[in-house]
Order: sequence, then C-alpha cells, then structure tokens
Amino acid sequence: MDRYHRQMLLPFMGGAGQARLSASRVLLVGCGALGSVVAEQLVRAGVGHLTLVDRDVVEWTNLQRQVLFDESDARDGVPKAIAAARRLAAVNSSVKVDPQVTDVHAGNIESLLPVDLIIDGTDNAETRYLINDAAVKHGIPWIYGACVGTDGRMMTIRTGIGPCLQCIFPQPPGVGELQTCDTVGVFGPAIAVVAGYQAAAAIKILSGNATVTDGGLLTIDFWKNRHRTIETGERRAGCVCCDQRDFEFLNRPAEASTATLCGRNSVQVRPATPTQIDLQKLADRLRASGMVESSAFLLRSRLNEPAGTVLTIFPDGRCIVQGTNDPARARSLVSQYVGT
Repeated sequence: MDRYHRQMLLPFMGGAGQARLSASRVLLVGCGALGSVVAEQLVRAGVGHLTLVDRDVVEWTNLQRQVLFDESDARDGVPKAIAAARRLAAVNSSVKVDPQVTDVHAGNIESLLPVDLIIDGTDNAETRYLINDAAVKHGIPWIYGACVGTDGRMMTIRTGIGPCLQCIFPQPPGVGELQTCDTVGVFGPAIAVVAGYQAAAAIKILSGNATVTDGGLLTIDFWKNRHRTIETGERRAGCVCCDQRDFEFLNRPAEASTATLCGRNSVQVRPATPTQIDLQKLADRLRASGMVESSAFLLRSRLNEPAGTVLTIFPDGRCIVQGTNDPARARSLVSQYVGT
C-alpha cells in the first residue's frame, strides 16, 4: 500500500494534492527546535525536495526539544543539518534532503532559491526580516514561527496576497526588547504545537489548498491554554518592503558579523566574505594550544587558555566561540587562534 494512503484519503488532498506536494521544493532555515519538528513532518508527508540550512552543531541542551537528534550527535558535536539529514533519510528515502552547514545571510540566501516555500526555523529577528525580503522579491510564500518560554507564534505570509512581515512589524525589535530562551527557557511541548501549525500551513500551500483565510498571527500561551488569532488585515500602503520594494536587509553590504547563540554561552563569528580554511593545517597549528578534534564538517579546539573556551571552526571561516557571550571577546579569540 502507498505510504501516503492515509493522507490521500483526506478529501482536500487526494492524488492530485499529493502529486503537487511530492513535486515541491522547500527551504527550511534553521533545523533546531521548530525546524527539526517541521522537517520530520514534511518528510513523512512526502515533500519532494527539502533544503536544510543550519549554522550550528548539536549540543546536550538541544535534546530536550529538538527531535531529530540523539545523544551520539551531541557527544560528537555533529552539525545539525547533517544529523537531521541522516535521520530524515532513514524516515523517507524518497525525499531529497540537501543539508547546508552555513549561516544564512544577505550574501547567500538567494543562492538557496528558487523554492516553492520558505519556512522559518530561526531564533533571531534579523534573519526573519532577511527571509521576508527574499520572499517578497522572488514572490515566494513563507511561514514564520517562534517559541520562547511557554509562548508561541505562527503566521503564514503569502507575498503579493496578504501583508508581509514589515507591513505588520515595520522595524525589527531592538536589542534586549524580546525575551530569549537564555533568560526564560523554552517549553518543549510548545515547540511541537507551533511546528505542527507550521507544517500544516506548509502542506496546505504545497498541495494547492491554501486560502485567503489562512492569514493572521496565531499566538498561544501553552501554560494558560490560551489561543488567539490577531487579524493582520491588508497589505500596508507605503510598506518599505512589499510596496516600495526596498529590500534593506537583503541589500546590506557584506561585513563581518557576530551573533550570540540562544542558550549556549556562545558567540558565532562570521567573516565578511566566505573563505576556505584548510582544517587539517589549522588542526596541526592549534594542537599546541589545546585538544583538537576534527571531521569532514568542522574542527573543534578546546583551548588550554582561556580555560573553558571551545572553538568550533567551519570550512567557510565561521567560528563558534563557546565560553563567552561577549562579541568583542569572541572576535578577539578568533583573530588570535584562527586568524580570520
């Protein structure tokens, strides 16, 4: 019996809807908490091609809520995109899963297109506004999702039909304005439900069943069992993004950047332009400074000084500095030990 038989029995799906789903291409930005649940749901549903993009590696604290990973992934520090792709291949080998171990930014997001849908599995506002720019520019629907503490949010954004992210929130929140999982934690069951809403919205769009009534910002307080849908209305006249088509986040010049990683006591340092690092040569050099482990995907150095500092270096020049939340300190350590 066809593995999608139960799904095809749904009156709105049938063979035609399944065929559209199986021919679709999806870009999932971030395969951590929300992303890992969405990815599994879509692969089990039979999406055709799924590109997984994630900049991070599996940590022990991920296992509370990130369902595609296990203890061996955390112990070995496997890149999330790689670990997720391995698991998904065992779930449904007929789906093409393309893992990309990289940081999504203005210089590379368009190279990940074209796709039929973009799904937000990120943990920061800057990347969401970048996704919004790329989606509007190329006329691609995308699905926003977020969870922190016991609260969750989800919204379907159908560019050209309804409002875009900047129509609703003209400016990203300032530094320190939003709660983070560093400060208030995250409730595992909230992740599963919000990601389920995201996956459902994705399947509706990809199978040809989306409707104009699918809009609105869904907010949920999982501890108090409160659900609310905030009507987002029409596109906003004068919106910088979808009306004026001024893609400020997409058009920003390339520059070195730092990002504090949620709940990790870590900072990612990304060079202004991608480079190619010879990990073997770097490993030989770093052995004088501490213990070194390497794989085809990354190099990890546990420094002798400062104690408790771990550098995880990727072939494209990115480095995650574990043991500090200070971006300036992280940049200094990368300059000192890696040279980028």
